[in-house]
Amino acid sequence: MAESFQLLDYQFSEGISTIKLDDGKANVMSIKMLSEFNAALDQAENNGGVVIITGNGKLLSGGFDLGVFKDGSPDEIYTMLSSGARLAQRLLSFPLPTICACSGHAVAMGLFVLLSTDYRIGVEGESKFAANEVAIGLTVPHFAIETLRQRLTPAQLNKAVSFAYYFSAKDALGAGILDELATAEQLMDTAMERAKTALTLDADAHRDSKLRMREELLVNMEKAIDRDCDGWRASYP
Repeated sequence: MAESFQLLDYQFSEGISTIKLDDGKANVMSIKMLSEFNAALDQAENNGGVVIITGNGKLLSGGFDLGVFKDGSPDEIYTMLSSGARLAQRLLSFPLPTICACSGHAVAMGLFVLLSTDYRIGVEGESKFAANEVAIGLTVPHFAIETLRQRLTPAQLNKAVSFAYYFSAKDALGAGILDELATAEQLMDTAMERAKTALTLDADAHRDSKLRMREELLVNMEKAIDRDCDGWRASYP
């Protein structure tokens, strides 16, 4: 039986799963959003084929739910942060090709989701991309740095982590955050074209080659998440 979702929409047609994040606002990575995201990935993995991840008309995601940091219990904060880290890890090792049709801004955990997919299409214009943690009083997690490191040059990584630099869409393309730009009107059509091309790949060869390419990264991610979880447990006992 199909899962019922409240914060996202899941559709499967002709070998392509489309996961659209839409909480009506900033698509924050709350505990519920993360849970639904994983459930949608479960469905996609069961169906096979290719996965497109997208957001609402304004953005992919604005990051973790800051309300949980303010009003949540220590256990809720830990659950949200650790679930976000595990989501990035899952996407980086996901057996199916993943394409992100980034419909606008991608900030903090939203950026880490974007960078954990296999192919990234952004919207031309005013979209911004940032790991803004140090600007809002948070230390960038180890898992997030590893996620950034696998795409950014050392100079761009320093800007992103140390200075919470906001990359424009054009900057993001040059930095390796995005692989391609499209107009807002062309975004989903472009993503569908890339997904149909990915469907022609040998699924087993794609999975095994991706895991081979990211073998060192995934080892480092596991160590990073363990360090983060230890730190979060100490900070939110």
